[in-house]
Amino acid sequence: MSNKFENSDDSNIHASDFIYAMAPSRKESEHGAPSQSEGLQHSGIVLRSNDPRQSGDEKGGATLLENQRPVMSDIREFSFTVDEEDAGHGIRRIMKKHLALSARVMAKMNAQKLVWLNGKKYTGKMKIHPGDTVTVHLPDEVSHFPEDDVPILPVYEDQDLMVINKPAGYTVHPTKGHPDHTIANGVMKYMREHGQSYKIRFVNRLDMDTSGLLIIGKNSHTQDVMSKDMKTDRVEKRYMAIVNGVLDKDDFVIDLPIGGPVDDTPVRTVKTDGTGKDCVTVVHVLKRLENFTAVEITLKTGRTHQIRVHMSYIGHPLVGDPLYGGGHEDLIGRQALHSWKLAFHHPVTDELIKVEAPLPEDMEKLIAAIS
Repeated sequence: MSNKFENSDDSNIHASDFIYAMAPSRKESEHGAPSQSEGLQHSGIVLRSNDPRQSGDEKGGATLLENQRPVMSDIREFSFTVDEEDAGHGIRRIMKKHLALSARVMAKMNAQKLVWLNGKKYTGKMKIHPGDTVTVHLPDEVSHFPEDDVPILPVYEDQDLMVINKPAGYTVHPTKGHPDHTIANGVMKYMREHGQSYKIRFVNRLDMDTSGLLIIGKNSHTQDVMSKDMKTDRVEKRYMAIVNGVLDKDDFVIDLPIGGPVDDTPVRTVKTDGTGKDCVTVVHVLKRLENFTAVEITLKTGRTHQIRVHMSYIGHPLVGDPLYGGGHEDLIGRQALHSWKLAFHHPVTDELIKVEAPLPEDMEKLIAAIS
């Protein structure tokens, strides 16, 4: 894919160019220019977008693939028809085949009697035949975090999951050091205001001072499927970053294991002694400046601080990252890292969903200052 920043002598980086340099423009996308309406209906799924500085602009898009999983009829209900291949098999094996449910979820369903056969609650004495209709309800679970006034900015939302554009400065969920005012607290308020109730399940994680796209599962099925997809590289995660120094290569891969925290600090390091976990980071140069480089980074694994550790290890720490020697806190008050694009398969329909989040204002100002 062409990139207007490559082999360019122009040192000015415009934020709008920077954020969409590698991606097809909306005019080139399969669905054309997005609607300006508050929600876009596509295959029964509501798409929404929010820039932290704007509202009403559509930034998300979805590309429809052939459905490979049954459609969910409401927030926690699945139905499917038993086929000839299911003859002679038990209910758990049949459900696993049709719904890709985990053993943990199916055990909860059986214990809570959440399985129906042809409209009647299923019991082990019932015989299952081709043509029968099996209906299952996911266990009803809720979170109990206190509500807090934290901005929740949906980029995509449907009955199974929500993707938000997380502002920098918020931890994802309460921790010992940050017991409140987290994204989880904000989602509790958002749920009440929108008449929703579910257990909050974060599918991916972002550091407190990293901004961008964050996936929240609304049920156990979504969490199970998407967690597996993360491990098998079915989720594309792209970040924008500004790093110190000028990178020599246009494209390269950092494949170095990372260990746990050092002593009593949150700092992590590359470990080549066999104690670290495999970590793969793909780096693409967008623009070289006099003392900095704008890059797009794709994660093949998702370890804590992975981008920050890898870039620091090769001598190009993120601008504004005091933990890993990035410096330049006068230019930006946090690491210059933004999760700008996600592409994933819907956990129920297997539909390919693509969402984007524009650069936040502090990174736009950084780009202007160093250009």
